[in-house]
Amino acid sequence: MFKVLTALASGLLIAGSAWAQDKQTAQQERMKSCNAQASKKEMKGDERKAFMSKCLSGDDNKPTAQQEKMKTCNAQASKKGMKGDERKAFMSKCLSGDDNKPTAQQEKMKTCNAQASKKELKGDERKAFMSKCLSA
Repeated sequence: MFKVLTALASGLLIAGSAWAQDKQTAQQERMKSCNAQASKKEMKGDERKAFMSKCLSGDDNKPTAQQEKMKTCNAQASKKGMKGDERKAFMSKCLSGDDNKPTAQQEKMKTCNAQASKKELKGDERKAFMSKCLSA
């Protein structure tokens, strides 16, 4: 029984090492590719360091649309001097893109509702009026 457990543990260690090597190999391949590109462009010093950093990160460092929105909203909140809960509420509203403008249907509902209230309509009569008003 002990031999079986030892063999099983050894197998798991070997499998784990192989997995780590595969992951390391991918990074090494990227390093090799970036290095070749930098050499081809004859880069040296700080220019090479900057290129290698960007190349190895694997992204083009362009901010996403959400990051751009975050930057804009953050700047607006800072410009208004917002802090704490006020800033949190503003950021949430700004990032959601919901500027709380009522839709055309909501405007229509508000108008019809006001008319029904002005006419003091209740119950089925109000329902019928609202239905007719909203479908018009």
